[in-house]
Amino acid sequence: MYKIGFLVSLIVLSLCLVSCQQKVDRKVDTEPSDTKPLDTKAQAIEEDFVYRLVTEKAEYGKNEPIKIYAELEYTGEKDEIEIFHSASPFSFPMVETTRNFEIGYGMDTPLLSTKLRKGEPLRAEYWGSGGYTSEDKKEYVDFISQIMNQEFPEGRYIVNGSADFYVKANGKTEQKKNYNIKLQVEFRVNNTN
Repeated sequence: MYKIGFLVSLIVLSLCLVSCQQKVDRKVDTEPSDTKPLDTKAQAIEEDFVYRLVTEKAEYGKNEPIKIYAELEYTGEKDEIEIFHSASPFSFPMVETTRNFEIGYGMDTPLLSTKLRKGEPLRAEYWGSGGYTSEDKKEYVDFISQIMNQEFPEGRYIVNGSADFYVKANGKTEQKKNYNIKLQVEFRVNNTN
């Protein structure tokens, strides 16, 4: 009887080890898929504001202009509201995932204000970005130089857009409500077209 119990225990243990081994050997796909549809439109609602980020196409051809824009819409109870921001409430930094290069988005930082009328979106288009230093590697400098000339090299890009602004709380200068709404959209550049 002892031998049968031992044999059954050994079989059960073997089955458990085999099933655990199969789970360990399974590969997980952490790389972006070239066949997966890209998110070209994103929207976020934060209190009385709707922020949208859009790339007009999922795939652009060689030397084709990249069309990206952002919108901020006020949906609150007032007819209009004043927001305060840098040169623009929108920024469009990116990452090119094939090379894992970050594409910065510089902006002047004066304090400006814009009045948003209820239901009328404020819209801004992406106009270019990038920058490098003398300490950066040549490959990165060459890549960013192309981006700065609005000639995007072949690759997959993620736009990490944001709407960054504040409003005065109850109309008082010393009280303010900050907003920093973030969204992502993606696109590819295929230089074979």
